[in-house]
Amino acid sequence: MTPKARPALVLVETAFLASCTTFCFLITFYFFVPLSQNFYPLPPALAYLRWGSRSSVMTVTVASLLVFILMGPTRSLQFLIPHGLLGVLLGCLWRRGVPWAVSISLGTIVAVAGTIFQLALLSVLIGENIWTFSIAQATNFLNWLWQVFGSLDQPDENIIQFIAGLSIVARGLINILLSHILAWLLFDRLEVSMPAPPKWLESLLD
Repeated sequence: MTPKARPALVLVETAFLASCTTFCFLITFYFFVPLSQNFYPLPPALAYLRWGSRSSVMTVTVASLLVFILMGPTRSLQFLIPHGLLGVLLGCLWRRGVPWAVSISLGTIVAVAGTIFQLALLSVLIGENIWTFSIAQATNFLNWLWQVFGSLDQPDENIIQFIAGLSIVARGLINILLSHILAWLLFDRLEVSMPAPPKWLESLLD
């Protein structure tokens, strides 16, 4: 590859990966496609692995602008936090050869923080505390369920909040793990190297 051809290739790949990211986000919004949201971080991460941080950041920036134009500022912000940030983070960690245990842990933290941010954002937009409303609805449902089974005990609200928070963490952990697995299967076919999974998981994937 000539020195003049390299910048053009980087530009074309960055634009293509940004378009792929936006397309996945649109499909998930309008149609239910299993595992589609687990692909969100992969194009920016792939850009990082192939061309470095600048290409990855540009992929996220262009994808955010496309979502902004097609779906509005709210959806664009919801894509950027956490999915865009996750893509750059995972690409950075994978390029440095960080083990899966570390990248999954850090990715889960970002995913959980992003979920909290999105709940806060929606609460501001609709003028109601989404978390409190969800906990109240869950409490009412459990009260009804308890009564159906003939129990007069009332579920403790603190326990419900703990379980709800734990479910957010579990969901983030599962999504990040699936993103790692999808990246491992896809990048291997694209001949892009990333850290290998743990031996027990690699044996299952093979």
